[in-house]
Amino acid sequence: MPRLLLLLPTATYRAEAFLDAACSLQLSVIIGMEWAPEDLPDSSGDVLLLDIRHPQAAAQTVVEFAQHHPIDAVIGVDDVTAVAAAAVAEAVGLPHNSVASVTAARNKRQMRELLSGQGIPVPRHKVFPLNGDPREFAKQVVYPCVVKPLILSASCGVIRANDEEEFRGAFRRVGALLTNLGLVARDEQARWILVEDFVPGIEVALEGLLTKGDLSPLAIFDKPDPLDGPFFEETIYVTPSRLPSDVQRDIIACADRTAKALGLREGSVHGEFRVNEHGVWVIELAARAIGGRCSRTLDFASGMSLEELILRHALRMPLPPLTRQEQAAGVMMLPIPYGGRLYEVRGQAKAKAVPGIEELTITAEPGDELVPLPEGTRYLGFLLARGATPEEVERSLRDAHRRLTVVISASPPTQTDSSPSSLRSRAMSF
Repeated sequence: MPRLLLLLPTATYRAEAFLDAACSLQLSVIIGMEWAPEDLPDSSGDVLLLDIRHPQAAAQTVVEFAQHHPIDAVIGVDDVTAVAAAAVAEAVGLPHNSVASVTAARNKRQMRELLSGQGIPVPRHKVFPLNGDPREFAKQVVYPCVVKPLILSASCGVIRANDEEEFRGAFRRVGALLTNLGLVARDEQARWILVEDFVPGIEVALEGLLTKGDLSPLAIFDKPDPLDGPFFEETIYVTPSRLPSDVQRDIIACADRTAKALGLREGSVHGEFRVNEHGVWVIELAARAIGGRCSRTLDFASGMSLEELILRHALRMPLPPLTRQEQAAGVMMLPIPYGGRLYEVRGQAKAKAVPGIEELTITAEPGDELVPLPEGTRYLGFLLARGATPEEVERSLRDAHRRLTVVISASPPTQTDSSPSSLRSRAMSF
């Protein structure tokens, strides 16, 4: 039975889908993570404790483990574990990306420097030390600009600034976020802040699979909501794209050039691009699959999930044609409207009853502390829809979203006093 080493962060939406795919392929699964949470699924297999944030140390641990328990594939599900996966794969002799290429894909500064050096369009940028003076930095910036961390994802800490005053506030806010997350103390790259030109235009995402450096595009997602700031909360992804075929070819070509420039050769890539009258601009290309529960939109013609496709590729098993099912599909990452503790989400039955809606998952639990972007690191949940056309899917998602009412309170509810007024709660309909 082939053995999979699945590297997980301590909090992720991605474990279940990969574990299901591993089960369907009858794989033996080893979970590699920094510590084993109590709520890890029973089906997850054995846990191997690894120093994920120090890839070479993690690789050495796996080498010793593999002497008695050979590893046939290793997968990292996010930006941090992808770096460790590259180091592990190299150490045990599996097809892999170099650690340097995955590190560059994770670090926005390195990525932009590599790509601009090869003539690939990226926003002009500067990098400033976290402990510097934002008043001085504000004078060196072209407006509008975007202030962001070097190493976070999912729009966390990404803020648009239109003038010097907004820049100073954004810079301090991103710095506070990195400090509060504990990243400044343990990661050198968290001690710098990237500032780049705001690139106008529409934004799209691309999912692809690399084999020996050749890119196979799997899907292009439209993002129909404008992402112009001040924050950049992603909500709706819909595929197939409604862009003209020549523009889609340009996006795929740009993704291919970007992967080659970074030195990526194996496995999943997830790219974010802006498209305007000047062409296709790279915002990022990550050496991992799409995050959250968004992969559930990608059912391939063979009935295979994205995760099973990724595992088959890593194990060098036969792959079916990489074509999606004909139906359009989309996902809405449910935003957190404001901070506080979740009391309840009302209207779920009405949302599920909307034609085209296949799934509604609220991933936040009652009593959870909710933090909206740009400081937030999670979504409230996910809506999944399918339909005959992308337009139909988008309408279904928006209609279902409007039927939800989120009740957030200033303090967690109690059994003896749970009325909305006593909780000082506010209900927001979308």
